[in-house]
Amino acid sequence: MRLLLVEDSPRLQKSVSAALRRTGYSVDVAGDGEEGLWFAQTHDYDAIVLDIMLPKLDGLTVLRRLREKGQSTHVLLLTAKDTVPDRVLGLESGADDYLVKPFALEEMLARVQALCRRAYGKKNDVIAVGPLTVDTRARRALCDGRPLELTTREFSLLEYLARRRGEPVARAEIEAHIYDENADPMSNVVDSAVCILRKKLSALTATALIHTRRGFGYVLDDAVAPDSPR
Repeated sequence: MRLLLVEDSPRLQKSVSAALRRTGYSVDVAGDGEEGLWFAQTHDYDAIVLDIMLPKLDGLTVLRRLREKGQSTHVLLLTAKDTVPDRVLGLESGADDYLVKPFALEEMLARVQALCRRAYGKKNDVIAVGPLTVDTRARRALCDGRPLELTTREFSLLEYLARRRGEPVARAEIEAHIYDENADPMSNVVDSAVCILRKKLSALTATALIHTRRGFGYVLDDAVAPDSPR
């Protein structure tokens, strides 16, 4: 999952982005409203964490401009303003959630996770695909009841495919949502990662789960795809 953090405090930038990356998110960081608006308008994010009090453009202005342009990415507002009118104004401006500073990182992570679930129409933290279960909150996966040993990046790839279950997901989409901005666009990092993930799954189950749809991308499903290499 790829997130945008718009926060002008270097201390909060560092702590929040580090917590999000440890959880497995790919994170872009902006330090003012103008930069945040540019990122949000030129990249595809699963959620945006947006401070209200920002230089150049305040967070509410950024949010309103995104909504005016039809941008529907879920937004978590961060602010020191905790009155009811302040919260109402934020929600009426198009925010999906609101978190008052100071906050616990655990709560922020839980709220971001909830927004990501909502972005893919999921109410449950656990996604089941045949013999595979992916717990997006605990960040663990089981296949035929046995734990699937994955790196942080491998889990993020599996989670993204699971959230898009049954849909062909293009290589470019995976690169945009899972890998950093400076990833080499000419590399075969996605194909290699999918190959490794396939091997780990096939070691635990005979059911083919990741299929290749030539010209479209990869599909996670327990139904057999006609042009899958398996």
